[in-house]
Amino acid sequence: MNVLETEWWTVAVPPQWWADTEEESILIGDCDDVGCIEISTLHSESGPFDAGQIQAIAEQTADQTLTWRKVTLGDFSGLYGAWTEDDSAVREWYVARGPMLLYITYSCALENSGMDDAAVDELLDTLMPLA
Repeated sequence: MNVLETEWWTVAVPPQWWADTEEESILIGDCDDVGCIEISTLHSESGPFDAGQIQAIAEQTADQTLTWRKVTLGDFSGLYGAWTEDDSAVREWYVARGPMLLYITYSCALENSGMDDAAVDELLDTLMPLA
């Protein structure tokens, strides 16, 4: 297992997955090109994110109207939703720890929907803040 460390958080990346840094996000994908995780980090200057703020952000920025479920990923907690659109299956998380919010998406071709779900969940459950 490789540990990917950003300025604010870490995540364990299995050997059969790759990771790359984009300008404002981190991309993590499986070597079989089934799907890709994208993680963006936001910071609050007014203190910790609370459940109401996470809910409002999720509802305002999500591409779809979703039924949100509470979720915990490692040391982060927040909301999770999923949908299909055209030929894609998309999973989306808004999770926070203190004043840090992670916006995470996983997308794959519709025919591959569910194939990497367990691996993605296991990978995201290793998220830990550095501070």
